[in-house]
Amino acid sequence: MHVMIIEDETSIIDVLEAYLKREGHTVTSETNGRRGLERFHEEQPDFLILDLMLPDLSGEAICTDIRRTSTTPILMLSAKAAEAERIQGMMLGADDYVVKPFSPREIMVRMDAVMRRVKPPSEREEVWSFQQGELVIKPKERLVYKRGGQLHLTPIEYRLLEAMAAHPGWVYERADLLEKVQQDGFYEGYERSIDVHIKNLRRKIEEEPSEPKWIQTVFGMGYKFQGERDA
Repeated sequence: MHVMIIEDETSIIDVLEAYLKREGHTVTSETNGRRGLERFHEEQPDFLILDLMLPDLSGEAICTDIRRTSTTPILMLSAKAAEAERIQGMMLGADDYVVKPFSPREIMVRMDAVMRRVKPPSEREEVWSFQQGELVIKPKERLVYKRGGQLHLTPIEYRLLEAMAAHPGWVYERADLLEKVQQDGFYEGYERSIDVHIKNLRRKIEEEPSEPKWIQTVFGMGYKFQGERDA
């Protein structure tokens, strides 16, 4: 797997590179945020480890830019441990968030956890179509189309949509959905963080996010996917 690191502390890069290469990964790194973003778009890595606080271009800005066109898993690093900072990182599209200082082994385990979440099982159906093809999900490719146009969802957003769309009309509590995105036990989310991802998902699939058609809130319980499956 090609892993890119954008981090201004060379000591952290050196340690992570050593561990990643030992695991058989190809590693590229940048200490400059702007150059790192350019190289990301040029090289299209399989995984990004991104520092939140860079001197020239913030990790938030980099993450926002990447999420406009890419669903590449992002592991965000930060010295900020406050809950608000963690929520902000997830809202921007990060798939996991690790607070400094950390052990390199923890990073390896968290990377594996994220990749297991986004890896599609081979037994999934090829195409799920709803409302006469208005919304189409291709589980094997992990692709989602709305009226023929591809949507760019983060791995967590996709997993939430797929879980709910598999059983239209079922009501999922937040704890159920949280379990869907932390089957490995290393995504340090909490039930209310699901609301953040649902909000971001609605922005992408709904015509009017404030009046959702596809993902509806069941007050006091959770969420459900409301779409009629095509034959």
